Amino acid sequence: MSAREQPPSPLAHRVPDLGSLELLLAVARLGSLGRAARELGITQPAASGRVRSMERLLGVALVERSPRGSQLTPSGVLVTDWARRVVEAAEAFDAGAQALRTRRDSRLRVAASMTIAEYLLPGWLVALRTLRPGLAVSLLAGNSAAVAERLLSGEADLGFVEGLDVPSGLDGTVIGHDRLVVVTAPGHPWARRRGPLEVAELAAAPLILRERGSGTRQVLDAALAGSGGPAAPLLELASTTAAKAAVVGGAGPSVLSELAIGEELAARRLVEIPVAGLSLRRALRAVWPTGHRPAGPARDLLGLTAG
Repeated sequence: MSAREQPPSPLAHRVPDLGSLELLLAVARLGSLGRAARELGITQPAASGRVRSMERLLGVALVERSPRGSQLTPSGVLVTDWARRVVEAAEAFDAGAQALRTRRDSRLRVAASMTIAEYLLPGWLVALRTLRPGLAVSLLAGNSAAVAERLLSGEADLGFVEGLDVPSGLDGTVIGHDRLVVVTAPGHPWARRRGPLEVAELAAAPLILRERGSGTRQVLDAALAGSGGPAAPLLELASTTAAKAAVVGGAGPSVLSELAIGEELAARRLVEIPVAGLSLRRALRAVWPTGHRPAGPARDLLGLTAG
């Protein structure tokens, strides 16, 4: 490629930076390089250096210095007019960016899987209200698959899921752990057993299950995969609260989050059934679109989950 065919250097290498343009405008307004330097909070030698750098970059003299002060050259007057327009455009850019930040920081859209939405998020949101009293928060509750969809479509700023891994297209961090527990009503035959269930017995029994796409169902399906997966469900319900109510009512056994059943176990409305050799521990995660680390209120909420 010949010299004439060489692409031009980047604009940033051919145009003075904003700080230098602001200095030139201050010199034009104040008639003194020293006063302009003081107004901008820099030393006079630094200001002189910036002017010289602009003059070398543009190839013209911009400021004439004398004992009476600093005066723009004819070229300096012309460049100052252009500089004013550039600085005004930068101020408009800054104002627009500030408006975007203000809008972002005035609201928070959270998507959470049902267990986290019902049993953990309320406490986090109360604490967040203390940090940001004027914040408007909306909560979209659904299963883990729905949370991922909300985040990827831009309908939510931060999500929380339970499951085996981070959904595709998202980044995340583990914020805690939970355990799934096999439970029945006190009158169920399993509640009178002296020994634990076998995994095969659990897999063969019709259970009250969460719907496919939920983190609870994902963990259970994976845990029972070696036994052919869970049998056809007795009931398939879209929330932990509904499943818990069905078990308490005597409809049948279920596998539920330990977070959701503490009161019922303490009051003996539910009975935990041990299962030999079965681990149903799962991670609780905060998630967000890949490459978009939470900022503003979302970052504050994420920080509260660590407490």
